[in-house]
Amino acid sequence: MLKTILAGAAVALGLMSSAVQAQSTVDEIKARGVLRVPGILNEVPYFSKDPRTGEWKGFVIDMAGDIAKTLDVKLEVVESSWANAILDVQSGKVDMAFAVTATPTRALSVWFSEPTYFNSFVLVSAKAELEGKTWAELNNDQYTFAVDLGSAQDLIATQYLPKANMLRFKTRDEAIVAVATGKADGLVNTMLNGLVMTKKTPDLGKVVVPTPVLSTPSVVAINYGADEVWKSFVSGWAAYNRRIGNNQTWIVNSLEPFGITLDDMPEGFGFGG
Repeated sequence: MLKTILAGAAVALGLMSSAVQAQSTVDEIKARGVLRVPGILNEVPYFSKDPRTGEWKGFVIDMAGDIAKTLDVKLEVVESSWANAILDVQSGKVDMAFAVTATPTRALSVWFSEPTYFNSFVLVSAKAELEGKTWAELNNDQYTFAVDLGSAQDLIATQYLPKANMLRFKTRDEAIVAVATGKADGLVNTMLNGLVMTKKTPDLGKVVVPTPVLSTPSVVAINYGADEVWKSFVSGWAAYNRRIGNNQTWIVNSLEPFGITLDDMPEGFGFGG
């Protein structure tokens, strides 16, 4: 009987401890008064920072701002980079990171929410001969493609274009220059980046969508040590706003300054997956 009572007490204490712990992340953010997210310079439509006022804009800022509003706290943007955003989450420098492409390797480092939206991998090219081709047809040593090293698009290029000549650069800008100067037939990237690139630099060509369409979930990255209530909240927020179209609206609004609308999206592409 005593063992049963002690076992029951242990379970009750465990549940109470879990309940207290489950509130710790939200309580910490509310006590701090700010929600911290990484921001990356010159990464439209995700992020942009006004050099005069220091104000951040972009659809990631709109998404993060909505979560901050829900929690009744202010949004704090911590300047970072794509390479460091995951490290910022791991170290606790930020509370979450948006626009993270969910890959198995990254899943070893941080916890992923439900997708906020889906992006697709594309080519940016001025060569008409690349249009209408499959990934299998492009997987040929007669083609040379450029990609930014270590990115999600680099992983896709490695998997689907192993026979093609691949030029890998430390930065996306270097990869863009390779295409613009004719050193590469096309740039492997994502739909959102491709649409903005071609509007800003028409000489790069157009967005080409090889088939089958390869869509990838964009998620919110959370520290694995965060409590389950916080993880559930963020994941629920992501799924809800994706399904009712809020996330798409924020993304489309961020594309408007470049003259990009939903009509510019290739057939078969959808932010909802």
